[in-house]
Amino acid sequence: MAKYKVLPFLIMLVIAIMGAFLNYNYSHVEGGPSNPADIAWMLTATGLVLLMTPGLSFFYGGMVSNKNIISTMLQSVIAMSVISVVWVVVGFSLSFGDSIGGLIGNPFTYFMFRGVGEATHPTLSPTIPLLLFAMFQLKFAIITPALITGSFAERVHFSAYLLFMILFSIVIYAPLAHWTWHPDGFLRKLGVLDFAGGTVVHMSAGFAALAGAILLGRRHSHVKEEKHVPANIPYVILGTGLLWFGWFGFNAGSALGANSLAALAFATTNTASAAAALAWIFFDILLGRKPSASGASIGAVVGLVAITPAAGFVSIGASIFIGFAAAVISNLAVTWKSKSTLDDALDVFPCHGLGGIVGMIMTAVFAKDVGLIAGQTQTFFMHLLGLVIVSVFAFGGSYLLYKVTDMIIPLRVTKEEEKIGLDLSQHEESVHSHF
Repeated sequence: MAKYKVLPFLIMLVIAIMGAFLNYNYSHVEGGPSNPADIAWMLTATGLVLLMTPGLSFFYGGMVSNKNIISTMLQSVIAMSVISVVWVVVGFSLSFGDSIGGLIGNPFTYFMFRGVGEATHPTLSPTIPLLLFAMFQLKFAIITPALITGSFAERVHFSAYLLFMILFSIVIYAPLAHWTWHPDGFLRKLGVLDFAGGTVVHMSAGFAALAGAILLGRRHSHVKEEKHVPANIPYVILGTGLLWFGWFGFNAGSALGANSLAALAFATTNTASAAAALAWIFFDILLGRKPSASGASIGAVVGLVAITPAAGFVSIGASIFIGFAAAVISNLAVTWKSKSTLDDALDVFPCHGLGGIVGMIMTAVFAKDVGLIAGQTQTFFMHLLGLVIVSVFAFGGSYLLYKVTDMIIPLRVTKEEEKIGLDLSQHEESVHSHF
């Protein structure tokens, strides 16, 4: 294990030295003229999307037990550091570099951000600097592995998670982003629509979460059927507010400009989330449960997930239906999961996986001019095909990556470490020593 303690520092040292001595021309690609309004909005949207990751840390941190708050929140926050470096070195190039058969970007096109600078790009960012587009896309790459952490909360080695996150970003996320968002990506050429990441972000995270929950196995408290008490519901509410706020950058920012399309995405995002929050608690009441703060918060996030692929393609009315349908389906899935032996601790697959699936299908139903409602079938069938491809790839690929990670660094903490909590066993920190 000693070499694994030295290796991360050596890798960062090499990257730092490369950064110091690799002097690139940062503006060799030119699209149209820059639009100051688009730049201003996209800088704002990029900041909004980054805010979602700390928001997610509060959302997840409030749901776990008291002895795992810090570790759970850190798993989200550390993604901002890890993925930022991976993205600059090779992640952006794999996602948006020159296409290799529509499957992956050339890792050397933008290696260490070579050629990523102030100039616009004719297809990726025609009115904003390519550098700004790259930073906007980075925020999506950050939150995706952070979403996965809810499935294996309270039982994963921190160092193993860091390794898995790097592998997932390169092997799963980058190809999906290329397939779906690069102009030459094969899913995009098939006509698959994903406005802001329902497929790339939420389905990939959901299926990776499902694979993680299955492979890591159940928490000991879950096996003993001990009642789980969330540590801090106000954290969950705060996290929901930050996620909802940041999601306007996530979806409206995906218009890549200050325009009417951004306004539509903004409106559908807000409406779907509102409808889903209400649908969740009203459905709970229908089933004889009390309306809860957790339920309203989870419902709101499910609505945000489901509208993500559709945000710029559907009407305001359709967004209400999408939010409602996703909330009911995810609510039922959470209920079913709670009666099973699957220990997806924070319901990542029922909420993000299924929410992304619902959104992907609903996009094909309601998309203006090309959806089923418009009398077209091509998009719908391509979305079904894409759904199968992405599901198999994300689940199977992630499962293999967990196996590889486990061979290098054990994924699961010991029974004793799990019992005292990850805050102390992984980080030697405790909420009681800070508040």
